[in-house]
Formats: sequence, structure tokens, C-alpha cells
Amino acid sequence: MEKQTAGRDNLGELAPKFAELNDDVLFGEVWSREDKLSLRDRSIATISALMAEGLFPQLKSHFILGKKHGVTKEEAVEIVTQIAFYSGWAKAWSAFPLLNEVYNDETIQEKHGGAFGMGEPNVSFAQYFTHNSYLKPLAKTDNVFLANVTFEPCCRNNWHIHKAEKGGGQILICVEGEGWYQEEGKEAQSLKVGDVVTIPANVKHWHGAKKDSWFSHIAVEVPGVNTSNEWCEPVTDEEYDRL
Repeated sequence: MEKQTAGRDNLGELAPKFAELNDDVLFGEVWSREDKLSLRDRSIATISALMAEGLFPQLKSHFILGKKHGVTKEEAVEIVTQIAFYSGWAKAWSAFPLLNEVYNDETIQEKHGGAFGMGEPNVSFAQYFTHNSYLKPLAKTDNVFLANVTFEPCCRNNWHIHKAEKGGGQILICVEGEGWYQEEGKEAQSLKVGDVVTIPANVKHWHGAKKDSWFSHIAVEVPGVNTSNEWCEPVTDEEYDRL
């Protein structure tokens, strides 16, 4: 199994212990025990658990991982059908469109993400996104992290703040599709390929895709003193639909 670094890449400064447990224990010690249970079977177990809990944004991400690990469309359909009797019929109705989208779009990984590619489902941060996003780390040093973030149509992250005592903030470089960026108290800014957004530290904001377009940007973390991210409330459908 590929070594997992998503925890340290995304949460290393904010929650280093959680990042360590995610990368070294969950993936490094549990998912990597392929002699005990294959990645395919682990995907089946995870898909079943997420459907039972009704965690549909994460479920779609794990349908994608399951497909990558060898779970066929027919097997995925049978999993949802089986679990429906234990977790609820309505959950199956919600799961099938996600399954159909993942398995019917054979080129999703090739079509999106711009020149850098869309990477893997952004599972670690799924709770802070409405709909699905994907992450492809590009470079990391002691104080700089670059990643290509891809949003499916309608996907956006929660309101959030890049905190820092000095310096800090983030730069977005748009590389595919069209999206939105908005700071608290200001009008939303329409984004297209080639646009660059400089986000000051300690400013509440959100960004994401438009309703009818995939959207990708490179996120550049600006070095600062005592930096951290604070995640806030989601952007409501009412707020988003007004754009």
C-alpha cells in the first residue's frame, strides 16, 4: 500500500497527534495489513459502515477508492442492496446515484484537476466540505505546502480562517474550471483559470466550485508565525444559491 501522508500534509500543524494516528496507525498499521485483509475487502467494509451511518460525502470518496482497489460495479450494487435491509431503504436510494456517478465515469480522474491532476478523494477533510473534493499534494518543505484542490460542481469548503500572529494566509492559483471566493462581509468573487487570489491571515472566507463547473486551484500556504486553521460553519444552500 502507498504510504499515507494526508494527515501530516493537512493537519500536521493544527493537530499533530491526530495526523500521526491517521497516517501511522489507521493507514500505516491497519490498512497496510494486507496479509490479514486486502485493500479491496477493507474498502467493502468501509463502504458498508459509511452507508449504514448515512455519511454520503465520505461514501462517494470510498466508492472511488473501492473502485481503485478492485471492487466492481456489480459488487458495489450488491453491497448497497444488502446493507439496505439493515441500515434503511432511504439510505440505499441516496447511495445508488453516488455509485452510478463513480462507476459510469471511467475518466473522472483524467478529465479534472488541470495539468496537475485531481489526486485522491479528500477524505481527511470531508467533514469541512459540502459535496466532494479531491487533493493532490505537490510540494512540501518545513514551512511551505502546495496542493492542487479539486471541487466537483456545487462543492465548497466551510467558512474558515488561516490564523497567524505574523505573516501567514494563503494564495490560490486557479488552474481548471470556474469557482467562487468570498470573504466575510464582502461580495463573492467569480474565479476562472489564471486568476490568483491572495487571502490575508485572520480573514474569514470560503471558496469552491460553481454549480455547473468542476473547479481546481493550487493552494499555497504562506509561511507565518504560530499558524493554524480554524474551521467554521458551512456555507448554506441559501447563501450559495444566491450567487
